[in-house]
Amino acid sequence: MEDLIEEEKSIMDLMEKDRVTKVRKLLMMSANKRIPLSKIYHCRLLFGIPEDFRDRVCKYPEYFRIVVEDDGKRILELVNWDPSLAVSALERDFVLDEDRVKKAFKFPVSHGKSLDLDEDDERKLNLLNTLPLVSPYSDGSELKLWSLEAEKYRVGVLHEFLHLTLEKRASIHHIVEFKEELSLTKHTYQMLLKQPRAFYLAGTEMNWVVFLRDGYGDDGVLIKKDPQVIFNEKLYRYAQKKDVGDDIWVRD
Repeated sequence: MEDLIEEEKSIMDLMEKDRVTKVRKLLMMSANKRIPLSKIYHCRLLFGIPEDFRDRVCKYPEYFRIVVEDDGKRILELVNWDPSLAVSALERDFVLDEDRVKKAFKFPVSHGKSLDLDEDDERKLNLLNTLPLVSPYSDGSELKLWSLEAEKYRVGVLHEFLHLTLEKRASIHHIVEFKEELSLTKHTYQMLLKQPRAFYLAGTEMNWVVFLRDGYGDDGVLIKKDPQVIFNEKLYRYAQKKDVGDDIWVRD
């Protein structure tokens, strides 16, 4: 057990810069570029952030500032905006495989009657709405709540949020934790259901988990495993437990 504790500590140290980047990107996506420390702490395992991260951020004054509000709440603020980090996984994928990204999302054109279009023409028409996507690093709080641009932003911000997680998935409880910071609405579940090529939802509407499909192979196994994920799997084997993510879903 002592060896395992030391092994995990070495992973935390090895991955510290990666975790710092994750927190910076979360702050860059958030409204006002600030998030309560308590929220990050509650969801730390989702991103592989160590338990002592509140002490570790003090080592990076060029990136973070901790502000204590009148009620005693401690807020983590972004010090400097880094344009090199303000590039989403979707934007990078678009450069590499434009067609795949075009097919991943669907924002249908609303029309009052059937236009009698064949499938290819309808797809081209819908692309007028689908592209361009709205960067999750833009200010979503400035968008009109129910506009097409606002929905594109919310889809994009959740895609990027999931991309930052260790296992490319998150539960409703994780997402609700950042609802205000990410300018999300109570209709997030219905919104994600409309994008089945990008997201997979498991569970009920009141208690669901969303998976980023790009993060998983055709066999439903995580494609790229973070060192922390590999270590967690090792722990599961020691405990003779199955990973809770196994068998939750198999790609269609």
